[in-house]
Amino acid sequence: MQVSRNKPVIPIVAAPATEQTLSLYQKTPKVYPRSVSGYFKNWRWLMIWLTQIVFYGLPWLQYGERQAFLMDINAQRFYLFGMVIFPQDLFYLALLLIVCALGLFLFTAVAGRLWCGFSCPQSVYTEIFLWMERRIEGDRLARQKLDTQPWNLGKAAIKLSKHSAWLGFAMITGLTFVGYFTPIRELMPATWRLQLSGWEWFWFGFYSLATYGNAGFLREQVCKHMCPYARFQSAMFDNHTLIVAYDSARGEPRGGRSKNQDYQAQGLGACIDCSICVQVCPVGIDIRNGLQYECISCGLCIDACDEVMDKMQYPRGLIRFSAAGGGSVHGVVQHLLRPRVLIYSGLFALIFGWLAYSMLHKPDFKVDIMRDRNIMYREASEGIENLYQLHLINATEQPQHYSIQAYGLPGIKVESERSLTVGATEEALLPLSLSAPYPDRKGSQRIMIEVTAQPSGETVSTNSTFYTP
Repeated sequence: MQVSRNKPVIPIVAAPATEQTLSLYQKTPKVYPRSVSGYFKNWRWLMIWLTQIVFYGLPWLQYGERQAFLMDINAQRFYLFGMVIFPQDLFYLALLLIVCALGLFLFTAVAGRLWCGFSCPQSVYTEIFLWMERRIEGDRLARQKLDTQPWNLGKAAIKLSKHSAWLGFAMITGLTFVGYFTPIRELMPATWRLQLSGWEWFWFGFYSLATYGNAGFLREQVCKHMCPYARFQSAMFDNHTLIVAYDSARGEPRGGRSKNQDYQAQGLGACIDCSICVQVCPVGIDIRNGLQYECISCGLCIDACDEVMDKMQYPRGLIRFSAAGGGSVHGVVQHLLRPRVLIYSGLFALIFGWLAYSMLHKPDFKVDIMRDRNIMYREASEGIENLYQLHLINATEQPQHYSIQAYGLPGIKVESERSLTVGATEEALLPLSLSAPYPDRKGSQRIMIEVTAQPSGETVSTNSTFYTP
């Protein structure tokens, strides 16, 4: 088949190049929480005061001649008022962490994320930093206006004042944190003289910058993207868990109206669509869109909505704490005895009781017996001799005198030193020699070595092995 040469040819011309950059990244808008007053706001500040009094005040408490609460890393001691905890007592720390985890699970199953809204350090320090920001820059609209205006001397002075206040508070927080590991009454003058150790400088700077960055800049981003609790909380929620909820049946359809109009006659709901509940939210969500993982159950939207309802002369409770499956707080109380809560409560009570009993009956000294690995046994003139190393830890803050005895074989006795004195919170390693007449049975024999503290009479016994030919 031949193609006609007279057929018109349409030339292919490249389209003019136009550069166009399409960004798939959307910058997260900054949240400017509006100030609000009310019941839950007062409770938040009460919890802020309580938590910060404990945090900043605890290192200054004295017990006798030392700091009451001190984690002395260099000496490998943990002082908790009248109790001294050694690295060998990590069992207690493990139980404490399990108790805290179960307590959080139980509290979440019953009351939702009240921990996040009222006691979490991130929420607490964010609220403190916001308070300083409001005092220096003004409330929501003033802060928005300040950020959009061009830089000038006045704006720079305001921003410098705010960040100076933030940094000062963060440095006090970082120094207090280090005071839990270094006696704070020694730490303060050493800081002024710039005589801190390398690790003390590191943790002071790290914790200060972490507080400054998390509470001043990241804020709600920590709750949304860094904290795992927001992600797995749904596994602990059920239809009886308390959450902050918007009553859509009563509020919709939302819309503006005059205070004197009958909104029901106009086919409107109780929500006037003022968006104040969104403006006061510290994480910037709209609670009217339903339960969201970002919600920290702070209750500020409830205070804001109740204030608007009062002005409109509508009943309160358009936004309120209610059960996740609907219903009131009273409905939740009636369903506390459900399997999830009972399991968490039982495990919490069991492990907490175990921890409390172990701490209350914690011995005042620890004994560890180690056999001499070089010599299994040796024959003496009167029988068989075995060598050991006795490791003894005095867990009290007074010097203690200890006596040593052995049982389990006829005629067994201590040939080496039978007593020793160990200083307060110190350790001692004592060579221990035990001898016994030739026993009727050959091979290894089980024995018991008993250490008694004087004058308390407290006794700790430990089993070991005595070898014979």
